[in-house]
Amino acid sequence: MCAMITPLPCPRLNALATAVPGHDIHQAFIEWATSRLGDERVRAIFIRMAARSGIDHRWSVLPPTGAGGSPVAADGFYDVPGLPPTSVRMAAYAEHAPDLAMQAIAGLGDALDPARVTHLVVASCTGFVAPGIDQILARRLGLSATVERVLIGFMGCYAGVTALRTARHIVRSEPGAVVLVVSVELSTLHLSLADAPEPLLAMLQFSDGAAAGIVSAAASGLELGEGRSLALDDSEELIRWDIGDKGFEMTLSGEVPGRLRETLARPDVQRELFGDAGAPPLLAVHAGGRSVLDAVEHALAVAPEALGDSRAVLARFGNMSSATILFVLTDMMARGARGDGLAIAFGPGLAAEAIRFRA
Repeated sequence: MCAMITPLPCPRLNALATAVPGHDIHQAFIEWATSRLGDERVRAIFIRMAARSGIDHRWSVLPPTGAGGSPVAADGFYDVPGLPPTSVRMAAYAEHAPDLAMQAIAGLGDALDPARVTHLVVASCTGFVAPGIDQILARRLGLSATVERVLIGFMGCYAGVTALRTARHIVRSEPGAVVLVVSVELSTLHLSLADAPEPLLAMLQFSDGAAAGIVSAAASGLELGEGRSLALDDSEELIRWDIGDKGFEMTLSGEVPGRLRETLARPDVQRELFGDAGAPPLLAVHAGGRSVLDAVEHALAVAPEALGDSRAVLARFGNMSSATILFVLTDMMARGARGDGLAIAFGPGLAAEAIRFRA
């Protein structure tokens, strides 16, 4: 992969680490959501769909109540008339997002030397604060005041791929660069009231998490190759992320898996993503939900185990927006995966962002 671009440096993802909060809210949400469905038949369908979601745990920065309850329990974060306004949710983001990001960064251990970091790339789509979370992290880490910072915001679930691709471009243009890449997402700050199964099933997927990595020309880790971008025609309304008075309002259409399957099955799209060799042995697919992973598996005609890392991340953590793809790559690196690969994530638009890699 890198031999083809000599004498340019070969950017590599040298190390990755992840972090999630300690509060598992998955079952509590299912119970809350079920109670909001008045029709017994609809409740039964929702319970069945929740059981088939492929998700066992989802984590939240919102603390348990004094009695140990979830954010939707009495005295919880969401136990206020009409739910907390966006301002309160953003205050929670400003408080918790830097802490969770720092937990992931700490997981890098000796792979991170703050004195050597030249660039900081941060992806975060679930909150806003100024000075930005990039500046907050730079101060906490004691990074040089001359560190160059990039903040990737509001791109949604594929922003983690965009962060890796941005880091790769930096190292290719500056061979001595050491890029700290961070993704932190607090999706559970954006619960909304709903009494229909589709929006409740959409909220059922989302979780909080953070990931941090080092990208440089050092000869270790995953070689990062070319990026790919794909926007689907006539899909603008399938995935939306709007700022409302009661948090960020997610629209996730049930048509998404079908559109992805239809598009990814096209030979021209597969050539664009994979070249003439076809799907590589390593596929890091954004764990956006079981139906999304099923759609990718069927479209690419790959064996079920090809998406094993993505399904394992979905089961343990749920969908953490832009951080999710980095969790999948972390699992791949931890198990010593070898070969050519593609990391791909889907988000608002409907669009896909991908990057080739070699382990």
